[in-house]
Amino acid sequence: MEKEQNTPPPEESSGLMNKIKSILAESLAGENGRRTLTVLAVIILAGGVVLAINAFFPRSQGDKASLPAFPLGKVESAGAENTADQQNLLEMPSFVEDRSSLNRGIHRAAVIHTTIPTRPRVDVIKYVVEQGDSLFAIADKFGLKPETILWGNFDILADNPHTLQPGQELNILPVNGTYHKWREGESLSKVSEYYGVDPLDIIEYPGNHLDIYDFDLDNPSFENGQMLIVPGGTRELVDYGPPAITRDNPAVASTYGPGHCGTIYTGAVGVGVFIWPTTERWISGYDYNPGVHPAIDIAGSLGNPVWAADNGVVVYAGWSNYGYGNLVVIDHGNGWQTLYAHLNNIYVGCGQSVNQGEAIGGLGTTGNSSGPHLHFEMIYMGTKVNPHDFLQ
Repeated sequence: MEKEQNTPPPEESSGLMNKIKSILAESLAGENGRRTLTVLAVIILAGGVVLAINAFFPRSQGDKASLPAFPLGKVESAGAENTADQQNLLEMPSFVEDRSSLNRGIHRAAVIHTTIPTRPRVDVIKYVVEQGDSLFAIADKFGLKPETILWGNFDILADNPHTLQPGQELNILPVNGTYHKWREGESLSKVSEYYGVDPLDIIEYPGNHLDIYDFDLDNPSFENGQMLIVPGGTRELVDYGPPAITRDNPAVASTYGPGHCGTIYTGAVGVGVFIWPTTERWISGYDYNPGVHPAIDIAGSLGNPVWAADNGVVVYAGWSNYGYGNLVVIDHGNGWQTLYAHLNNIYVGCGQSVNQGEAIGGLGTTGNSSGPHLHFEMIYMGTKVNPHDFLQ
């Protein structure tokens, strides 16, 4: 009942609406009306902009989360995460406080230890030979030529790689070259000429520790016995194998050892085709290397048969004084000689004719040898050639 009393009658409502329409008509009429319409248009435009921002804002947050350069901070709850995302989007990141973004790029850091670059060695060092070492393995270990190891240790190795033994202390030169012991009365120019270098190569090499500004080339102040590094220097290696021994002149080996033969012989002549002189056909020790090791070391067990590689006459049979131990040399009568060293036993004698494949001894390890093997050389017209090129 009370509700019906408070509701205005239809006539009053109609009159109110007419009044509002009248006021709006007056407000929009004339200059004032145009201003009112302008204000309403601005308000509507601003509202549209706000609605557009609200519609774009969630996608911007998703894009922002995928950018690694501006990581979002940690939040404790899902509600706090939305708040933090909105705040980070509107604020510039702090490059002072947030170190995580800086750690992803290149930046300076404190280094406690300094790495010193490797410098070339200029001084001679010592190396003690170990079991299983060879001249070539030691040279390869230090990046040197085998000749340099021999030239740096003449007093120990005497240019013979078979004299290498465990426990020997070797000089290891810093560069390829020779090691010269100065003798009183020598001339620096003559020494340099002998090794094929310029005198300044010796004087200026830092490993010799010479004062190049106070040095007299004509009157060098070296002490007797002083060792000098000769970088790049070379010389002929001493060959302690016997010379080419022929049946026409076997006495040429008279100073080589008690196995030399002294008269002229005649006998079998080779066919020029050579067979392997023992049962094995693989290398144990040194392979052919001209100048350093002009032979091959053929593997085998102690006592394995050793036979003549071709027909010929024995021109040396016995002990060698220069490291080859028991030695047999056969002259084949056609410019060829073959040599068989370190034998355990010798089955032939001077002047004896032998046929290809005939046993002449047993494989051994006599003389300067680190284990059983056959040291085999082939000589043609006085030159030691590579046996691999001729053995069949």
